Amino acid sequence: MNLLNSDHFWQFACTLYAKPDQQTTLLALQNQQGKNVNLCLLLLYLDSLNLSVNAQQLNELIDAISEFDTYALQPLRAARSYLKANQNTISDYATIRAELLSTELKLEKQQQHMLIEAVNELELIEHAEPNNIKLYMKAT
Repeated sequence: MNLLNSDHFWQFACTLYAKPDQQTTLLALQNQQGKNVNLCLLLLYLDSLNLSVNAQQLNELIDAISEFDTYALQPLRAARSYLKANQNTISDYATIRAELLSTELKLEKQQQHMLIEAVNELELIEHAEPNNIKLYMKAT
């Protein structure tokens, strides 16, 4: 199998995320079900390439980004949320928010790169109608 490219995945993810209702759906999965948006995007990307992962491979992908998510992305999101809730008491909130969003975007891109590196270590199965996201939704 040809190795997947993180830049191609980034472009796919940006295009998909920009579609109407996608951002809302993905953020709901993140905020209400604890799912990882970048992993959801990767699974949809694999679907678009007719590539399928199994439960063990899905767990390997989750493990590959878990620590980064816990120690880099989640704390940044929490800080951003806190600042937003208290924006009236924070001088220069707009500038701080913009800088945090820029940093978060860079971290999201890094996490996507990590996912591509991890998925390139797997032997994926070609499948005419893969449904990787369904497998992830069933996972705990």
